[in-house]
Amino acid sequence: MPFYISYLRKHKEGQQIREEGPKWHEKKAGTPTMGGLVFLVVTAIFSFIYLSLFHTVTSAFYVLLVILLVYGLVGFFDDFIKVFKKQNLGLKAYQKFTLQVAAAVISLTIATATGILPNLQLPIVGSTSSLMILFVFYTIWIVGFSNAVNLSDGLDGLATGLSIISFGTYGVIAYNQNNLSVFVFIITLISALIGFMIFNKKPAKIFMGDVGSLALGGILATVSILLDRPWSLLIIGIVFVLETLSVILQVSYFKMTHKRLFKMSPIHHHFEMLGMNEWQVDGLFWAVGLVASICYLIFGGI
Repeated sequence: MPFYISYLRKHKEGQQIREEGPKWHEKKAGTPTMGGLVFLVVTAIFSFIYLSLFHTVTSAFYVLLVILLVYGLVGFFDDFIKVFKKQNLGLKAYQKFTLQVAAAVISLTIATATGILPNLQLPIVGSTSSLMILFVFYTIWIVGFSNAVNLSDGLDGLATGLSIISFGTYGVIAYNQNNLSVFVFIITLISALIGFMIFNKKPAKIFMGDVGSLALGGILATVSILLDRPWSLLIIGIVFVLETLSVILQVSYFKMTHKRLFKMSPIHHHFEMLGMNEWQVDGLFWAVGLVASICYLIFGGI
């Protein structure tokens, strides 16, 4: 990572800070971005090597690999455009959404063809195996949480810490299900994220960028599906859910009243505007994510 950061600084591949954000974030302009590229490559290579050595590469691993690669590429192109054109907007919304949906459909098709796509438990309705319902719901799930993690990546170390907690929880579930390929993938990713955190914590020497956040969200949702626990993500990923809801509520409330519900959204900026520093916001949000995950493991069953 130090060599990668040095390379990016040398070529001035720095983050552009959006004008709508807190004014004190402007000093972060020029900080190297696209750090997610490193932990994604590390995860893909070393999890594949380990599973290949023990002849345990499964279709579940390939599903996760497709999400990692395609969502990582979408984020990479988005980051590259921002850096190359020196702006805070990359791919157009429809381009990003189309590629995200395509990646989700490809991975779900692999899961269906290999018989590992679980049925969906719906409230009141019960279990359904309808491919149309499964594809629509799971695609929305993967794309939705991909963008939710992306929205949460607004403070040094915030999304990285939350991801470590969430993936750690699913690692426990995968271990108890004896799902070796998913477990190895998760543990490799967590290890890479811990290494990345050293450089991403405040003051961040590098940001993960969309290449990291979009891929992490997509992988997190896919893991919840492969472990047949999609609804668990509403608890384990509660902070990601709240970050997304804060944006939806802010936009909706403003359109109806022309007033702001929060001082700024996503909600981590609201807490900053209240006077909390980044470490305090990180600590609060990590604590909420950790408590929610522990509660799920205790009361939700593993």
